[in-house]
Amino acid sequence: MPNYLEFEEPIKEIIEQLEQAKDLEDKSKVDVSKTTKALEKKLKETRKEIYSDLTPWQRVQVSRHPDRPYTLSYIQHLTDGDFIELHGDRTVKDDKAMVGGLGTIDGQTVMFIGQQKGINTKMRQYRNFGMANPEGYRKALRLMQMAEKFNIPVVTFIDTPGAFPGLEAEERGQGEAIAKNLLVMSTLKVPIICVIIGEGASGGALGIGIGDKVLMMENTWYSVISPESCSSILWRSWDFKEQAAEALKLTAEDMLENKLIDGVIKEPIGGAHANPEEAYLLVKKEVSKHLKSLMEIEADKRVASRIRKFSNMGVVDESKKK
Repeated sequence: MPNYLEFEEPIKEIIEQLEQAKDLEDKSKVDVSKTTKALEKKLKETRKEIYSDLTPWQRVQVSRHPDRPYTLSYIQHLTDGDFIELHGDRTVKDDKAMVGGLGTIDGQTVMFIGQQKGINTKMRQYRNFGMANPEGYRKALRLMQMAEKFNIPVVTFIDTPGAFPGLEAEERGQGEAIAKNLLVMSTLKVPIICVIIGEGASGGALGIGIGDKVLMMENTWYSVISPESCSSILWRSWDFKEQAAEALKLTAEDMLENKLIDGVIKEPIGGAHANPEEAYLLVKKEVSKHLKSLMEIEADKRVASRIRKFSNMGVVDESKKK
C-alpha cells in the first residue's frame, strides 16, 4: 500500500477514485475510459499544484517519505547492472548503514558510497536507520582511497538523519572518523560528486559530502541540525519545527542561493516517490554530465578548486558592506 503525507490527502483521494474506476471496468466490463482519463488529468494537475508551493517543513517531510528511493536503488538503476558491493573497514566491522562498491555508468567505472536507511521496519533496524557508526565512515574512507589508487571517480549519495549518536560510537571515535574524511576528501585526486537524495543532517551527511560538485534533489534538505532538534533547543518544544525549518534555510533553493551547493536536480511531479524511474533518469543524467566534465580537468586543478570552494564558504568581506 502506498504511503501518503498529510498534505497529500487530495492526491490520495483521486488515486482511490481512479483505482475504483479501474476495478469497476475489470469486474463489470463497463467502459470508464473517459472517467479514468479525467481522473488522471486531475491527478497530474493536483500533484503539480501541491508540489509547486511546498513549505520548507513539507520538503523535509517529502525527503523522509517511506516510499522515496534509497541509495541502493539509485545505484542499481544508475549502473549498467554490474554493481559489486564492498564490505568492512578492516578494523571493527561492516557498518550496514554505509554501503559502497564499484559499478559502471555508461562504461565509466565509479566508486559509489552512500547511507542506506532500509525499505521496511526490519531493514531499517538492520541498517540502523541510515545512521553510520565510525566504522561506516572508515569504510567510506577506505573505498575512497582505493578509488584514488586506481584513478576511479567517486559518487556519494547522502541520506541520513545524522551520524549514530550512541556512546559506543563516541568511544570508537565518531568525531575523528568524520573529521578524517573531511581532510582526505578535500585533497582526493579523483573527481567527487555528492548527491543529497533525502535527508542531509549534520556531520553525518558532511562525512561523505566534500565534493567537486555537490548536488541536491529538489525535495531534500541539508543542515547542521534537524528542524525538530532546532525547535527543541530554541523553544524547548518540537511544536515550532515548521518555524525552525523556515529559519534554517535548509532547502535546495536556499542552499543554492547561499552558494553552499552547486546545483539542484529537479524531481518528477509529486516527488521522487511518485515516479522513481524518472527520478533515477534525472539523477543519472546529472551525474553523467558532471563526471564527464570533471574527468577532463587536471587533478591538481580539481583539488585546488575544491579546496577554494569550501574555504570561501562563510567568508564575509567587511569592506564591501555599506
